[in-house]
Order: sequence, then structure tokens, then C-alpha cells
Amino acid sequence: MARKLTPEEWWHGILTGENPAFPARQLRNIFRLIPGGPRCKFCNGPYHGIGGAIFRMIGKGPSKLTPHLCEQCYGYSDKYLGGAEIELTMLFADVRGSTPLAESMSPMAFSKLVNRFYVVANDVFARSEALLNRLIGDQVIGLYVPGFAGSNHRGKAIRAAKDLLRETGHTKPEGPWLPIGVGVHTGVAFLGSVGSNENTTDIAVLGDPPNIAARMSSSAATGEILISEQAYVPDINLEGLEKRQLTLKGKSNLVNVYVMKAKDKE
Repeated sequence: MARKLTPEEWWHGILTGENPAFPARQLRNIFRLIPGGPRCKFCNGPYHGIGGAIFRMIGKGPSKLTPHLCEQCYGYSDKYLGGAEIELTMLFADVRGSTPLAESMSPMAFSKLVNRFYVVANDVFARSEALLNRLIGDQVIGLYVPGFAGSNHRGKAIRAAKDLLRETGHTKPEGPWLPIGVGVHTGVAFLGSVGSNENTTDIAVLGDPPNIAARMSSSAATGEILISEQAYVPDINLEGLEKRQLTLKGKSNLVNVYVMKAKDKE
């Protein structure tokens, strides 16, 4: 009889992609034969077509965590409250000047503008295989872990940041339809489910690295992507970019970053 995994072991397997223990994994090869892609990355359950309709009826439609994971596989995380410390890359994007922007239009108009931003961000994160896309106020967060984004999670996060700037109009002569600034940082953080079996659980990323990423995004000017030295990747031309040192709240040491714009070539 197989030994029951601890929450840390279960989450480590999921987040690193090292033998992830999802339900129905023995049926992956069978599910793959059912038409209706795209599909869950782990159980291969289809989302579209007749197969997708049937699978949604049994709780295997795309989850809110990421379209690369079905509801059933995501829901399995409730059985393993806890998480694991892993290296990941975090993308934080903030709307610049959201308070005066909100004051300049009606609440309904502002809500439609922010919702448009959320839709764009959700699409960018889905295409770039972000595990989690959080939409909080005027901020969006994408988490890039090896188990989903692969070993090049740094590069995927940086390219997603550029896509986010392009999709919000930062490359257009007339300027963006919504001004944003982005921070991209890599570090070892805790990622997993928090809450209790009696209450709703949530997926959280905790530790110093997400705090750094959040403060980096707040320090970015409109149309800027601030990339930490820890998020450096050799296949993207960062050395030719402007370098900047940031003084971040609560940090005793300066944080060195590369400053990328939407029009910068890789």
C-alpha cells in the first residue's frame, strides 16, 4: 500500500512537476484520446466539444486557478492544506494613478475599464502558463512555477510582462488605454493552500520575494517593467537595458533592477 503523502510532498510534486499526484492520473492516456482541447495539463480532461461538455458535468471544467488545471484537480488541493517552498517567478502589475483616474470618470465607467484590464491580464497569463492569476483592486499577479511554466519560468514571466504592456496600448503613439507598471522577481517562497477544512481555502504565495515583487511594481513608472537580478535570463537581452537601484520599504539593501519598455528588443 502506497504511503500517504504529506501536504508538503504533495505540493512540491505539483509545483515542481516532479511526479505530481493528481486524481485520475492513471487515466491520462485515455482522456487524451477524447477530442475537445485545450485540456487539463495533468489529467488531460478536455474543455471543449462534446467531450468537454461531458467532463464539465463531472466537475472537470477549467478552474479559476488556471485554465491549465481542471476544477477537480484544483479542488484536490483542499485535501492537502499546506504548501511547499519552491523557486518561482512572480509578475506584479499595478495601474498607475488609479485614484485620480477613478475620480475623473463615473464608477461604472471605471469598473468597465478595470474589468477590461482583468480580461487582458487573464488571457496573457493563460497563454504564458502562469499557475495563478490574482486580480486584486487595481493589481494583477501572475505566478510562474516550474511545474506549469517549465524551467524557463523567468523568461515566460518577462515576455508576459511585455505582452501585458502591448495589450494595454503602451506601444501605440497615442499612449495606453490604461497606464500600468510591472515588477518581475524570482525567489524562493511558500506557495500552497491556506485556510481550514471547515472554511474556504485559498491559494497564497508568502515570504519576502512576493513582497519585493509587489514593491518593485509600485516603483515602476507607466510603461516600465522592472526586472530583478534574480529574474535574469541569458536569452533575453537585459544587459543593454537601463539599470536602476531601488530603495524598497522594509529592505535594508538596495535592489538592483533592469528597466524594460514595451518597445525594447529582446
